Amino acid sequence: MLAAYASHPEQSRGRLYPESAPSGRSQFQRDRDRIIHCNAFRLLEYKTQVFVNHEGDLFRTRLTHSIEVAQIARSIARRLGLHEDLIEAISLAHDLGHTPFGHAGQEELNLCMRELAPEAGGFEHNLQSLRIVDHIEERYAEFNGLNLCFETREGILKHCSAKHAALLGEVGQRFLDRTQPSLEAQVTNIADEIAYNHHDIDDGLRSGLITLEQLLDISIFATHYEQVVQLYPQLAEPQNRKRLIGEIIRRMIHTFVVDLSEATLAQLDKHRPKSADEVRQCPRIATFTPEMRAHADELKRFLRTNLYYHDRVLRMTLKARRIVRDLFQAFINEPALLSAEHRRDDFNDQARAIADYVAGMTDRFAIKEHRDLFSM
Repeated sequence: MLAAYASHPEQSRGRLYPESAPSGRSQFQRDRDRIIHCNAFRLLEYKTQVFVNHEGDLFRTRLTHSIEVAQIARSIARRLGLHEDLIEAISLAHDLGHTPFGHAGQEELNLCMRELAPEAGGFEHNLQSLRIVDHIEERYAEFNGLNLCFETREGILKHCSAKHAALLGEVGQRFLDRTQPSLEAQVTNIADEIAYNHHDIDDGLRSGLITLEQLLDISIFATHYEQVVQLYPQLAEPQNRKRLIGEIIRRMIHTFVVDLSEATLAQLDKHRPKSADEVRQCPRIATFTPEMRAHADELKRFLRTNLYYHDRVLRMTLKARRIVRDLFQAFINEPALLSAEHRRDDFNDQARAIADYVAGMTDRFAIKEHRDLFSM
């Protein structure tokens, strides 16, 4: 049963283009379904999370990450009485705008745009996700994009500068007014953090770039390690390492989910919003307790130091950045290299079209394009 402060589909602020009501499903179910069937969602299967797609079949990709975010967010939504279909739609769409090669690709593409086409507005993956669902996808006869509900679009746009917000109409207004998004959007944002903190630990251990011994210096990991080994002493044996890690990570995720749910319920009890619009006028409601916030930050610092800045990851990062820069420069200098659909008369429009093209590439396609253009 939906809480009063949840987003109710019959009270949606609507779509960019009017459509008849869906039959047999809610407005938010329609959004979720459109996202799952769009081209950009399928491409996430071959886009980097931390490890480049071809490095191993078991490492997370942007697609599996998005599915894990949706699972965690739906679990929290059920505890809080939020709309599960909306929270799933936001979760599945939140990374649609990511470039190949993860954050390295995004940072380099942003630098290219700012250096080579400074008037075109840079590149940011949240804005690109919104651009994809509003403009780039071509699946419907009557409009560009997916024509999603305001509430889904609001959740996709996690952060935005005032300059960009001013150009986005209603969906960007909260960044100018300094109000909050729906509680579904707030929960998805934190579910994203829970997901990547924990699956990056799992992938880091699987890759051998971080070790169990290093993680025992992290207080929340050490606590769960001790609990698991006490309950299941046999898991301390080397041959049971995978099972041990799986049990620890499962329990850690549960701990974060319970804390977030209870802390958020406490904030709801404090502010007592009676509608989704009242949630938007409150201070941010979805939150960890201060103790759990400190644990989450400790995990992030550990991963940044020991995994994201590991020399093996940094080597791939340098290669990725070079590929993105080489492709962007080649296309901006020689637009004839592009197919007709990506060519524009105006320079800034051309730069944006190139950014759309490069951002839409999978890791392996970007590598192939680079090889085709630059290998003798």
